Amino acid sequence: MTLIEILVSLLILAIGMLGMVGLQTVSLRNTQSAYQRTQAAILSNDIVERVRANLQGVEDGSYDNAAGSITASCTSISGCTPAQMAANDVAEWKQALAAALPEGEGTLCADSTPEDGTPAAPACDGVGDIFAIKIWWDSDRDGTAENLFTMSFQP
Repeated sequence: MTLIEILVSLLILAIGMLGMVGLQTVSLRNTQSAYQRTQAAILSNDIVERVRANLQGVEDGSYDNAAGSITASCTSISGCTPAQMAANDVAEWKQALAAALPEGEGTLCADSTPEDGTPAAPACDGVGDIFAIKIWWDSDRDGTAENLFTMSFQP
């Protein structure tokens, strides 16, 4: 009888331990997801500050759905034109997205409906003076960027 009681106790203990392992797995997954969402928020604020520092580039439309290109002389606004600074800002921001998030991609554009689009087709309608930041990344690492973080702001 004592041996049966010990076996039943071990079975109950093993089931409890399996439950704890499952809880730990879910906790790690949620922690990683929160970290990635935090990175997206930090990078969104980065591009907002870059845009607000170059208001002439905003007025010229240089930030709206720009592809971006690195310009070596753009270490300050006096080293290049506002359009070059905007292209440089977007290119550096996109590089930071790719480095910080798995399959990280983003776009910055004038958009009245920021909650739509895909990385391949961001669905920017160009309506209004409100900018939308759309950031996609792949949280489950299946090769498809399905997570979307959006933020709207007015420069």
